[in-house]
Formats: sequence, structure tokens, C-alpha cells
Amino acid sequence: MDIHVVQPGDTIYRLAQQYGVSMERLLQDNQLQNPSHLVVGQTVVVQYPALTHTVRAGDSLYSIAQMHQTTVAQLLRNNPALQGRDLLFPGQVIVVRYETAPKGWLTVNSYAYPSIDRNLLRATLPYLSQLTPFTYRFDEDDLIPLRDESLVSAALQSRVAPILHLSNLDEQEQFSAELAHELLEDEDDQKELIEEILKTVDQKGYQGVDVDFEYIRGTDAWAFAQFLARLRRVLNSRGLPLMAALAPKTSANQPGRLYEGFDYHLIAQSVDFALLMTYDWGHLSGPPMAVAPLPEVRRVVDYALTEFHPSQLYLGIPNYGYNWTLPFREGSRARSLSNVEAVQLAWDRRAAIRYDDQTQAPWFRYVDDQGAEHEVWFEDARSIQAKLDLALEYGLYGVGYWNLDRPFPQNWVVLNATADIRSEM
Repeated sequence: MDIHVVQPGDTIYRLAQQYGVSMERLLQDNQLQNPSHLVVGQTVVVQYPALTHTVRAGDSLYSIAQMHQTTVAQLLRNNPALQGRDLLFPGQVIVVRYETAPKGWLTVNSYAYPSIDRNLLRATLPYLSQLTPFTYRFDEDDLIPLRDESLVSAALQSRVAPILHLSNLDEQEQFSAELAHELLEDEDDQKELIEEILKTVDQKGYQGVDVDFEYIRGTDAWAFAQFLARLRRVLNSRGLPLMAALAPKTSANQPGRLYEGFDYHLIAQSVDFALLMTYDWGHLSGPPMAVAPLPEVRRVVDYALTEFHPSQLYLGIPNYGYNWTLPFREGSRARSLSNVEAVQLAWDRRAAIRYDDQTQAPWFRYVDDQGAEHEVWFEDARSIQAKLDLALEYGLYGVGYWNLDRPFPQNWVVLNATADIRSEM
């Protein structure tokens, strides 16, 4: 696999000639909405098939997989144009294997809202090991229902493990330290909530639980770890794992409301896995910067590995960017956008995309119709490659995406070329 950075004068036709691949291959792998709209600085992923299969009458993905000793999921990953469907026609060329050899194994988790577009979900499920519907909330000891049936069913049909997500979101959809505190100070409420979690896991077919409590009080750090340990014991008795999503700390005594309630040392002994939420350095109410600058991500992993084993850790990866209005003023808020939307915006505003080598992230500036200047930071094939390489370099168990709801075709192509995806079913 190569990642080409678009230069002035580049066209898909010229890139196909330059790399010796077909235009159809470039269009399918990158799923470019308008191939004539290439932006200077945009990435184009180039793949080189090593083995293909020409479809004959009566072929199915299952029969092709059996013939070539691979899996249906791998064929779907190798052929993104199929969009997760077994819709073949005679003469169609299916990629069985690419020249690029994966560098290692990763478990791939992603969060998704129940409202996710079903076509997008179907197209991306083959790239996942686990799917985590967002989110179950609670009120004291009561688990608040979630309309997650279609997501759980789709995951199970694709042999993707559904993971129940529990958060301390309140009625205003804000992470509530008070809600967490009320639960953590009452062991009876914890026992009853755990019973409801287990009942839901059993009824719906969940294959594990992810606890995502945020802005926990520092004084509740020990009680939080104890709650995790209680939940883990009952889950493990059923052969199911417990994960915790953790704020991205770089030291044990890191100050700040986001960090003080997470004692990595205690949590490492209380869970099977932890997802490091290594994103949102650039955030809605902060100044313009990379969402997940690689040096900061690396610092978080370095610290986490002083308490966790690499086989316990997932690296969080953002599937979004932000658009800030300049000059930045305290109290102002950026606009969130998808990585695909960011490239389209650069085209619309005739802005060249730049790449920051230190943070390993793309960005650009433009002026809107009212004369206001904007700065946009997002993710592309290069920045995703850097994060996946970091996870593999450290031997981490997996990666976790926040979130699946926005299309990002290049991400899945880069992931498929970089890592073998571990099955959790």
C-alpha cells in the first residue's frame, strides 16, 4: 500500500498511470465522491492486488473464501465496493489478497449510536471485532433501556461481538460526577445495577461490558475501581470481559476534573481491558490544534504501560475533526465535522491541505463568505497510519474508534492493509 499526497495537476487518471493500477481500483478503495475534485494535500490510498478471483455463475463470497482458504469477512474488507454485501455478478473481479502484508494483529472496537445509517453500519462491520452501542445510562440502581436491538442483531449476524456500554450521562446528556458519586457510595445500588446489567447482557446477547464514567471525583477513585472489580467478577464468571474507557493521563497525579477520578494502578487490577481515550486535545471549546497529536498520544501510552500490560490496552482513535473560527476567543465553540466533509470543505474553499509532521495531522485554513478566517484539523490516511503503527509498535491489544457514525472510507482501507483483525466471537 502507498499513500499518495495530491500535488498540483494530479488527476485520478495520472495517478493510475503513475502507480500502475486501474482507475477503478483507486475509485473503489478511496470511494471518492467526485474524482475530479482532488485537493492539493489530500491523500489517496493505492493498493496492489496480489491475488484476484473472477466471479463465475454460482459463486458466492463463501464459496470464494473456501476456494482460497480465507474468510468472507476478509473478502469484504479487501473489496470495499461490495459495501458489506454478498452481491456478486459474473465477470466481477474480487481481490483475495493484496501485496501488503499486515504488520500484526489488532482487535478493533467502535462506538456507534443506535441512529447510525444502516448502510454505513453494514459496510463497516466487516472491519470490526466489536461494536459498542452508545449508551446505557442509569438512575440510582435502575438501568435505563436503550433501543439497541438492531445494532446488536447486525453485529451478531456479522460475527462481531456486541459490547454493552454503561456511562454516567445524565438527563441533559452530560457526564455527571454527581450521578457517579451517588452510585459509588452505595454498594446496594451497585449490586442491583450489576444485576440489571447482567440481565440485559443475557437477554440481548452482549459479549462484554464497557464502563465509561467521566469526570469522576478524585475522592471517588478508589470506589470506582472497587465497582469495576465487582462487575468484573460477575462478568468473568460468565466468561465475559470488562473494559473501562479512561481519560488520557500522562502521570499518576495529573490534576484536572477529567483525570483525578482515574487511578490507573487500581483500575489495571480491576478490569480485563482499558480503552485510552487518546483524543480531543483539540476540542469544541478549546483553541485550534490536532484532535489527537501523536506526541501526546505516545505520552499517554507510555504512562499507561507503567500500570497496564500491553495486552490490556486499546488505543482510542478519533473519527472526526473540528472547524474553528479565528481568532480563537474564550467561550467560542468549534464545529465538528467528518474527515470526508473536511476534504470537501477544502475543495469548496480552494484551500490546500497541509500536514503537521510533529503532531502527524492534516489541517488547512480558509476564509468564509463573511470574511472570517477558519482553521480545520482532521484525520486522513497518513494520520490514521501513524496511530495504527503506534498501537502495533507497543504491542497493544487493539484500537477503539469514536465513532462509527460518520463515513471515513480511507480509514478502513489503511486499517485492513496494516493489521489482521482479530475475531472476538
